[in-house]
Amino acid sequence: MNETASPVSRDIGVLRAGWQYASISDKIADLVLMRPVGLPWLIGFAVTLGGTLVLLGATAYLFMTGVGLWGINVPVAWGFAIANCVWWIGIGHAGTFISAVLLLLRQRWRTSINRFAEAMTLFAASMAGLFPVLHLGRPWFFYWLAPYPDKMNLWPQWRSPLVWDFFAIATYLIVSLLFWYLGLIPDLATLRDRAASRFKRLAYGLFALGWRGEARHWARHESAYLLLAGLATPLVVSVHSVVSLDFAIGNTPGYHSTIFPPYFVAGALFSGFAMVLTLAIPLRRAFGLHDFITDVHLDHAGKVMLATGALVAYGYATEVFTAFYSGDIYEIAMTQDRWTGAYAPVYWSMLVCNVVLPQLLWSRRMRRNALGLFLLSLVVNLGMWMERVMIVVQSTHRDFLPSSWGLFVPTLWDWAFLIGSICCFVWLFLVFIRLLPAISISEMRQLVRESAHG
Repeated sequence: MNETASPVSRDIGVLRAGWQYASISDKIADLVLMRPVGLPWLIGFAVTLGGTLVLLGATAYLFMTGVGLWGINVPVAWGFAIANCVWWIGIGHAGTFISAVLLLLRQRWRTSINRFAEAMTLFAASMAGLFPVLHLGRPWFFYWLAPYPDKMNLWPQWRSPLVWDFFAIATYLIVSLLFWYLGLIPDLATLRDRAASRFKRLAYGLFALGWRGEARHWARHESAYLLLAGLATPLVVSVHSVVSLDFAIGNTPGYHSTIFPPYFVAGALFSGFAMVLTLAIPLRRAFGLHDFITDVHLDHAGKVMLATGALVAYGYATEVFTAFYSGDIYEIAMTQDRWTGAYAPVYWSMLVCNVVLPQLLWSRRMRRNALGLFLLSLVVNLGMWMERVMIVVQSTHRDFLPSSWGLFVPTLWDWAFLIGSICCFVWLFLVFIRLLPAISISEMRQLVRESAHG
């Protein structure tokens, strides 16, 4: 593609005019191979590494002491741990949706954001898988959740929601890892060929699996890529539906709801795309990627957030309507307690974050305002976390027996695990953008090639 070639159309919204085929490789690969480590990255790396060490220290103390150091008690057997698990697995949904569903739908605007969205999925799913394991009474026996050859015939308890979480998150993590790595192979070969040091050539070449860009390599790669996309697409619906069934199968007021599977999936995409914007906007600002992550990408992500936010608001309204329409005094009491009880500030703050403020996305100017979108994405992530806390905690702090009512008060250790997991997530992402291309080089080349041919 020469300098006079036609630019990519506005509907695609990926590159501006003037980009050459080779310059794409230079721009993206040099972020990994040539760009020096800056002071902001070092500060972020040091802070998040410190938070990760706090998480590791808290985990070690949990192993020695037990889950009694959390604020959980008799009526609230699930606290921050399960709320954090559901929140993290929801954040990871956007990566699978962008990578698999939009690929099958041939939405080419995904090309600029799918790579780091897939990495976000892996890191978020890893954080999500951590909390059910830590919630076990004896977490060092977590492998009992998996069916493994055992002479004593100790098999998993299939009626336990923790077993469902184990298989849902494990399947999600494995398929997402394979999908991410398969798309990364051509880019690893590009880094191998451009690396200056022998160590980098060997490292990238080892994981490139001998990729030489031959026609048969591309044919097999595209077939496998589409096959994994087809396998990953049902995970968008199935994984968080399984997580929602952890609650829906119970008869506890606030849990026992048939709206939970679609409601949880919509909420997962809502929070997931919010996290994509939370990562994409600083990324394009720090590395000057405005030609790749354009205002059109922000606009499309904002539209998806607006649509999924409307579904989440519908879920809230359905919960309230169903509670009063059913005539169940316990469901009605639970709903009224959300409005006026001890956790009412959390409930109303959640509605402001997830229902009221996202209405700003009706404005096209707001959807293309990077700073406004970044702040709104942070608000949405906070609101979705509060929603998980409301579902897990508020629904159980008053059960059927008034004699067992109580309040869940998070301890310092609850906050340490939450903040530590966030720091670990950001730390992994910072390491990722320094070692691997944050934007797919091969898919961006293909997009420019298609645009050059009309």
